[in-house]
Amino acid sequence: MIQEQLGASQTAGRSTDPIVRVEDVTRVYRLGRSQVAALRGVTMEVPAGIFAVLKGRSGSGKTTLLNLIGGLDRPTSGEVMVYGQPLSRLSGRQLTELRRQRIGFVFQSFALIPTFSAFENVELMLRIAGVWRGRRQRAMRSLGIVGLGPWAHHRPWELSGGQQQRVGIARALANRPDLILADEPTGELDSATGRQIMALCRYIVEREGITVLMATHDPTADEYAHRVYHLQDGRIVSP
Repeated sequence: MIQEQLGASQTAGRSTDPIVRVEDVTRVYRLGRSQVAALRGVTMEVPAGIFAVLKGRSGSGKTTLLNLIGGLDRPTSGEVMVYGQPLSRLSGRQLTELRRQRIGFVFQSFALIPTFSAFENVELMLRIAGVWRGRRQRAMRSLGIVGLGPWAHHRPWELSGGQQQRVGIARALANRPDLILADEPTGELDSATGRQIMALCRYIVEREGITVLMATHDPTADEYAHRVYHLQDGRIVSP
């Protein structure tokens, strides 16, 4: 059903203004007396309203770059801008508010609270964001978008891996962010379920106008993404 809706979606009106801009970014980690360069002068732009993928082998720098864009880490040099705002100028509190209010996160391991239902896992994110009015409706709408309305009151252990990841995506959607960062969301799923998650991400971009930036080494990502950035040894090698 998602793929059928995908085919009928319209992309002509998509904005080309970058929601993310990375300028000559390096990230060097110190390990004792040694230094490890995870990123080596990365420059890239991600236009608003697309499904973009950071692709590369383990250790290529995908997760490091995603963490910098999400304000979870700071570069050694260079600048990361989100919504046109240099993250280096934001305080720790301002970065927390940015993540809470305007960026959704999806994780490889789902990161669900096992004693909470799907609905409660999604609603919790709205509570953290300080949303009180219409919280139940927003949580249910997010679950409906990912096709889990009938499973709203199931616990994670009652759901398949693919369904649990859909809950994670619904949680990221709930606060209506402009940007979702997804770190290897298909890494713990079989190939068929992984394709469903890829199609769902593309569908969300087309339906909701949200930018999705995903780090993955999944070979099927090229079939669903509007743009693919290939990383190798901490550098963008294409496009």
